[in-house]
Amino acid sequence: MRSDGEQGDGEQGHGGQDHGGRQDRGGRHEREWTTRAYWLDYARRLWEHGRHVEIMQRSLAFAALFFVTLIPLLVVIAAAEGTRGNGIAQWVTDALGLSGAGAQAVKSLFVARGQTLSTTTGVSLAALAVFGISLMASVQAAYERIWSLPRGPWHTTWRQTVGLAGLIGYILLAASSGIPGQHTALQPALRVVATVVGGVALFWWLQWLLLGSRIPWSRLLPGAVATVVALSGLRLFSRFVLAPLLVMNAVSYGTVGTVLIVQSFLIGVGYTLYAGCLAGQALVPPGES
Repeated sequence: MRSDGEQGDGEQGHGGQDHGGRQDRGGRHEREWTTRAYWLDYARRLWEHGRHVEIMQRSLAFAALFFVTLIPLLVVIAAAEGTRGNGIAQWVTDALGLSGAGAQAVKSLFVARGQTLSTTTGVSLAALAVFGISLMASVQAAYERIWSLPRGPWHTTWRQTVGLAGLIGYILLAASSGIPGQHTALQPALRVVATVVGGVALFWWLQWLLLGSRIPWSRLLPGAVATVVALSGLRLFSRFVLAPLLVMNAVSYGTVGTVLIVQSFLIGVGYTLYAGCLAGQALVPPGES
């Protein structure tokens, strides 16, 4: 006849052990990354938290603010750079996965250089800066909601300003990466490194900056990697789905049709931005985030 202690040990060994799991020193059962149960639980947490964060509504707000902030700013920068501004137009068409007529339709948004500079005023640039900080404030609020953190104090606006500068710097870096070593075998590799490695560094640093360093660097890296992977998938989706629609809309509606497709793409960018952060946060065990 077994004692109570032996019986408890036997029950724990038979019924308390989670299949495919392991037990830590505290008696808690942790699921292994290689088990199907772990990833089912991960997908469930990802879905539930995504609904709680309202990721689609935030993506719509991101697209609207991005369109009224960075798109006009990129047009002004392209106009100021003259012929070198073609790099920005080329980067936008590459991000959308466009070629041929679709690429020309998007590049037409950047061609009126003289008129752009003559109509640009200090007031309009100040308005763009205000909208840009609002964009970063929106991203910060989404990041804080994803990580279940309280809103940062008002005097941390400098973080949003620095984040906006970093985002613009990355776009300019990625756009100019297509210039060195043109028509050589090294050039495509250089552009991929600047876009992918720079993207991971940007979104890793941007999370840390906007969250006020309240989350360790190590926990933010998976979200940055997931964001870049999701953006790569969005580029493929744009090439096979949005690009044909853009060509048809450009023929039927002109510039307005082009703008509508670009806006749809920006909604996808906002969704991948927040979904990537969400995917990284969901890897953290419940109660530790």
